[in-house]
Amino acid sequence: MKHWQALAVTSLLAFPVSGLAADISATLYKNPNCGCCAEYAKYLEQNGFDVETVDTHDLVEMKAEYNVPEELHGCHTTVVGDYLFEGHVPVESVTQVLDEKPSIIGLSVPGMPLGSPGMSGEKRGPLEVYAIASQPTDSPDIYATH
Repeated sequence: MKHWQALAVTSLLAFPVSGLAADISATLYKNPNCGCCAEYAKYLEQNGFDVETVDTHDLVEMKAEYNVPEELHGCHTTVVGDYLFEGHVPVESVTQVLDEKPSIIGLSVPGMPLGSPGMSGEKRGPLEVYAIASQPTDSPDIYATH
């Protein structure tokens, strides 16, 4: 009997992160000409998210509506449930926010860092993920480092 229990536990541990995000809907807003945004959508899908992609030229206005500080702008905006994710945020941080439900607007990986999820190139150093605070702050807090 213990053999079967060990096998069951081992099988569960073998599942990728995608099993954690199954059936979670995400809407990714991007510039129609951006290729890395499409790659990020694929990355989310490979990790179990159901992604709707919306092409728009109004990203700056959208970020303003969500009160995303300019220094935290990413190249695309993804909305999952009550949270917003700016740029190439690793799925581990996305699922952590969805599980823990902190009092923040969401997370951001500003700009387009090489080697981040959906971006080509070699990663250069740690990838810092910032919390987008519900109330304006002088400087953003680092939520996670990957």
